Amino acid sequence: MSFPSIQRVAVVATGVIGASWAAYFLARGLHVVACDPAPGAEERLRAHIDQHWPILERMGLAPGAARERLVFEPDLALAVQEVDFVQENGPEREDFKIELFQRLDALLPAHVILATSSSGLSISRIQSGCRLHPERVVLGHPFNPPHLIPLVEVIGGEQTSAEVIERTMAFYRAIGKRPIHGRKEIMGHIANRLQAALWREAFHLVEQGVASVEDIDTAISEGPGLRWAVLGPFLNLHLSGGAGGIEHVLNHLGGPIETWWHDLGTPSMTPELKAQVVAGVADMMEHRSAEALASARDGLLLALIRAKQSTPTLP
Repeated sequence: MSFPSIQRVAVVATGVIGASWAAYFLARGLHVVACDPAPGAEERLRAHIDQHWPILERMGLAPGAARERLVFEPDLALAVQEVDFVQENGPEREDFKIELFQRLDALLPAHVILATSSSGLSISRIQSGCRLHPERVVLGHPFNPPHLIPLVEVIGGEQTSAEVIERTMAFYRAIGKRPIHGRKEIMGHIANRLQAALWREAFHLVEQGVASVEDIDTAISEGPGLRWAVLGPFLNLHLSGGAGGIEHVLNHLGGPIETWWHDLGTPSMTPELKAQVVAGVADMMEHRSAEALASARDGLLLALIRAKQSTPTLP
């Protein structure tokens, strides 16, 4: 099935996620119209894009990629004129997004997809105010920083059409992303729920005095996190089982794993626990700057992404 070409994207709200999306769309050779009514938004956006551009150049720019293809328009009605796709990145508030998507639905022709970067809100609720074409509202949830991380979660609501899911998946693939299609709406979507499970136990271990904040970070970054950066949980389990694969692992370790599940903690985000974690992170950051750490992280991410792309045996 052929779909209309997407060449002009509106990025609505240009905070950390929106600015990263805008930089990535520009790097893929698209025209970008950015909209954000906040004072100073244009200056902050252009500064963020300039900051991201060197690593995007290292990733490889698409033909026609240019920061000059960015237009900033604070008025929403003017910003979305003649665009082919909308990537919304506003506050994580249901009432805000319902009202915003109602406005977008009234402004744009039926073929324009309306995607939200929401981290956990229901698409069915977000599209509930759209009276004309709720079928074109969809989740397009990236991972920070979107200009580097390939994953995008695509999930529809009760009224989203199968064609819009297909078109959205095709668009993200065409610009170099790795979209996955969540078949059901669920709070937090997919990857954030997986992260939340790990965060919950990490906070529990700190609360119980089992390990320091730094040791817990080391346990992941120098242990299973290295494997998870290459393969997901199921394929890593499969490889752990030797010739018997995942069936062997589940037959021999399924019982113990289940007992661990029953023993996992359910911490509360108390002021004391928050203070303990903040202090632990401050200790780790004592002789580091966040900017230098992020730069080092992004450089390693780029090297890893390139290595994975050049290894055809990986899924």
